[in-house]
Amino acid sequence: MHDALQGSLLGAGAEVGLGPLTTLRRTILGDGAWVDVTAGWLTGADAVFERLAAEVPWQAERRRMYDRVVDVPRLLSFYAEDAPLPDPVLEDARAALNRHYSDELGEPFRTAGLCFYRDGSDSVAWHGDTIGRGRTEDTMVAILSVGAPRPLLLRPRSGAAGTQQYSLGHGDLIVMGGSCQRTWEHAIPKTRKPVGPRISIQFRPAGVR
Repeated sequence: MHDALQGSLLGAGAEVGLGPLTTLRRTILGDGAWVDVTAGWLTGADAVFERLAAEVPWQAERRRMYDRVVDVPRLLSFYAEDAPLPDPVLEDARAALNRHYSDELGEPFRTAGLCFYRDGSDSVAWHGDTIGRGRTEDTMVAILSVGAPRPLLLRPRSGAAGTQQYSLGHGDLIVMGGSCQRTWEHAIPKTRKPVGPRISIQFRPAGVR
């Protein structure tokens, strides 16, 4: 189904668990947008990757693009509001994020979307999560990554210079907040370089996709 994951040397044999969110570092992007990032928030992330890869009911989807229907270049699985998540540590992660961001966000993260990038040919094009309330309201999207690192790029929708890049994998966390979904776009580009598989877990509030 996918190439073998080359595990993190730092995380080899580590017990599955979550670190403190006090290690998050915020970067102000401009136009009311910001990102919080911390490396290795989830320890034992390689074991979680293997469980998710084997046990999640992954779906291969097709979507219309202009005048043709094409394969979505990644596998997907979606967990609706407050649905049981496929691994206990993801329940713990959502609860920890809700505690940390409760005052700033003003509502809980409720849904989880999972994406499986099997190799460098899997990707996601430039976009913002603007289906629903994210089109008109400030919100947050928290992305937890397990598996091999892949670059997540961000760029301003205005066309101004200032693309940001974050290499995410092996338990790293990024939270995009404020106006980020409206005023910035993000992408996981394809690559011809040999890369291992990666799974991202996106936690969102209700009504944001």
